[in-house]
Amino acid sequence: MHTTNIMHCERDGAVQILRLSDHETRNSLSNEMRNALSQALQDAQADDQVRVVYLTGSQGVFCSGGNLETLSNIESSWEVHRRFCRLGAWLLPLIRFPKPVIVGLNGAAVGGGIGLALAGDVVVAAEGAKLVSTFFKLGVVPDVATMYMLPRLLGMARAKSFVIGNGTIDASKGHALGLFDEVVPNERIYEAGLERAKEIAMGPVRAMSLAKQVMGRSFETDLEGMFMYEDLAQSLAMSLGGEFQEGVSAFFERRKPVFFAEAAADVVAEIRDRKHV
Repeated sequence: MHTTNIMHCERDGAVQILRLSDHETRNSLSNEMRNALSQALQDAQADDQVRVVYLTGSQGVFCSGGNLETLSNIESSWEVHRRFCRLGAWLLPLIRFPKPVIVGLNGAAVGGGIGLALAGDVVVAAEGAKLVSTFFKLGVVPDVATMYMLPRLLGMARAKSFVIGNGTIDASKGHALGLFDEVVPNERIYEAGLERAKEIAMGPVRAMSLAKQVMGRSFETDLEGMFMYEDLAQSLAMSLGGEFQEGVSAFFERRKPVFFAEAAADVVAEIRDRKHV
């Protein structure tokens, strides 16, 4: 996976870090940024060594939304349609990404940046982070799946109030509403998000992936359909890769389960210490 001038990509153990770094446009969703996100997600999905993706921004900015310079040059409805077709090439794969996605919300997510931030499975926010709705200031409707995410996460009434009022949700309020998993000091956001990503990478990510895919369909599926999805997912979870067997063995042996090889050293040390007690 290659680093570009608008996105810094690096691996830290089993975590693939995607750090938006287009400082000139404040990490706007330019065509270049969209292409970079699309390629980075394809690479992370194809790499079996990647267990978790960590998405964050840089220099106190997460994402400023649509690139206004590009948008102002659109001359026809067909161009808008083509732009949304390209949007789907990376946004839908991100929302349905088969591995856990952790977002380190290091600053403002403006307009379409809200959709990008809320596409993560777990959001760790800096104290200065915020979601800023600006769509109606520009005379456009919310996009980047914002109208899909917000009603599900906030409820319909709060979602409407937020976007119609060109509202702002700061870190404290976002945490109280359940949008953000935790809030940390600004200077700690990168490390805190990465630590959370590494913690999750040690877990049964195959089972997490199955659960993520099923929950992603919960609002569009009736009870019988969800029960069937759970049936199929559980059948796979209890047979894939030994995660279930390891979890059960660890329970009866009174130790931490080892779902990932890098956790083995900690477990061995714990068993050794227990024997010496």
